[in-house]
Amino acid sequence: MLIGSYELEIFTPPCEPGAERYVARARIGEDISEVLPYLNATLRGAVYYREAQALTWKKAGHNVAFHAHEIAVSNVEDRQAASKELEGLIALVNRTWDKREEIAPDHTTRRRPPPMQVYNLLPRTNCRRCGEPTCHVFGLKLVAGQREVEDCPELLIPERSEHLAALRQMLSGLPAIGPRAVPRPGA
Repeated sequence: MLIGSYELEIFTPPCEPGAERYVARARIGEDISEVLPYLNATLRGAVYYREAQALTWKKAGHNVAFHAHEIAVSNVEDRQAASKELEGLIALVNRTWDKREEIAPDHTTRRRPPPMQVYNLLPRTNCRRCGEPTCHVFGLKLVAGQREVEDCPELLIPERSEHLAALRQMLSGLPAIGPRAVPRPGA
């Protein structure tokens, strides 16, 4: 077990007085920076910042940040849920640490391409054959890893092979930030 005790703080963000959402923060006496590469290897959509000894992750609509002596989660609906969410994150860190011998640590930082860079390589026909209302929405979901380039029939025509190859290279190896979208019926 890596984290034995912590000090819990739950509050509304100072920039949002009267907000109906909460932030929970656990201040940890132990330095948990050694577990971050293991979390990076196992958490889908995590982004590890080696120089800063920090890892960010989105989980069920919550923003999560792991630092050397702190874990924080935001956008939680009430105090009880915030406390429970943080307890779950601490258990996750401890489980990951306990199983570190079975996990290959990942020290890489995966950066997502800017959505407009992806959009500029799309056909921009808004044909909806991919199941999305616009190419812009499809591009956002590509960047989030919720769609695949092959989901766009327009990209699969021979005239767009260079754009398809560029998109595949740009998006390769990025983990998804949430559930993969299922194409709508008739798409």
